[in-house]
Amino acid sequence: MRFLIFGDLIGKPGRKAIRHFLSGYKDMVDVVIANVENAAGGFGITRKVYEELLSFGVDVMTSGNHIWDKRDVYEFINNVDNLLRPANYPPGVPGRGYGIYKKKGFKFAVINLMGRSLLDSNLDNPFLLFDNLYKEISRETRTIIVDFHAETTSEKWAFGIYADGRASLIYGTHTHVPTADQIILRKGTAYISDVGMTGCWYSAIGMKPQQAIERFIKGVPQKYEVEEKEDVVVNALFVEVDDLSGKARKIERLQQYITKDELREV
Repeated sequence: MRFLIFGDLIGKPGRKAIRHFLSGYKDMVDVVIANVENAAGGFGITRKVYEELLSFGVDVMTSGNHIWDKRDVYEFINNVDNLLRPANYPPGVPGRGYGIYKKKGFKFAVINLMGRSLLDSNLDNPFLLFDNLYKEISRETRTIIVDFHAETTSEKWAFGIYADGRASLIYGTHTHVPTADQIILRKGTAYISDVGMTGCWYSAIGMKPQQAIERFIKGVPQKYEVEEKEDVVVNALFVEVDDLSGKARKIERLQQYITKDELREV
């Protein structure tokens, strides 16, 4: 199977960019996965945005620590199977942390995990949780995709080695900054530390830069707003997985800059 992966989508610019990108790329892949925790106004996701992304051709949506930022999500996350929140939240939290899906005759699984270094240390250990999920999921499919939403590259890389040979693909999200360490590990798992964001490129990870600069200079909390006036960048990942073994065959990092005028044409 051929997977097209998007990291954090940032607000309306990110949604416009993925729509533009998919208009020329969707027929070349089998499954589209995107992290949507910043898709609605830069923080969280709403039902309207969820349905909009479905209409663009996104098959599965993952998330992270911002999944709860819009109250709207509580009203529908239990009713859809392709919007995931991190699996290492405790029992009783709305939503689900993984799903098993079928497309074009083949089953595949997507697991959403969140790291604990510099994030929420109260979450379940993602390494040990993966062990338990793998035992269950591998009975149904060997094609297992993991969105590892984490702050530090050290935790992401350690998890990649830990799950090598069991997951088909492990990709990092959360930092919004793409890394250039895409690789197929020794036991057949494709890996990258962070796919990077899709949103306005001349920004502070998708937000208006002056607000971030003010915080760094003055040390006073700022209200962040999505940057919408600049051209956008799409950061994505193309991965090909063997349908029978679940091993990765190819991993390719994709990056495209799109002008505001080009977005208006779609």
